[in-house]
Amino acid sequence: MSHTLSIVMREDQPVLSIQTRTSMNDLPETILQSLMRVGQYLEHIGAQPSGPAFVGYYNLDLRDSSVEIGFPVQDNLAGNGEVMANIIPGGPAGVCLYTGPYQDLATVYQQLNTYIEGQGREPTGVSYEFYLNDPAVTPPNELETQIIFPLVGEKERSSGNGRVHTLFW
Repeated sequence: MSHTLSIVMREDQPVLSIQTRTSMNDLPETILQSLMRVGQYLEHIGAQPSGPAFVGYYNLDLRDSSVEIGFPVQDNLAGNGEVMANIIPGGPAGVCLYTGPYQDLATVYQQLNTYIEGQGREPTGVSYEFYLNDPAVTPPNELETQIIFPLVGEKERSSGNGRVHTLFW
């Protein structure tokens, strides 16, 4: 397992995605089915992803997690109802490039939270995982995942704790 941690400024990222709710037990199948449907839609409209598949986590409830699953695209493209055009907002973010098995991501989330707090910053509570290689053909120890925690801006800081909790993996 290896990883690098940093704070970066990200640009807005147009995406085509499916927003849904799922349990953590059903998450792998939900991801697979959603990526297939978004991929089919991209093919139907003659477009290509501009980056790797991602999952956005809006809460981490084990039984009812709100997720967004899809692909970045070059331009703002229209959705079709099920597949939606969206934007992952830019701004400051804590980022980790992690190499290793998915089941160790909880430890990486904790380390990224600690790093961000050490920088005097606060996560918004949303997280994104971009999957940089294919788990169907890549050995678990070589899987690469970019983890992104958008950060509260200077004017938005609160006295609350925006830690991204790790209730899964």
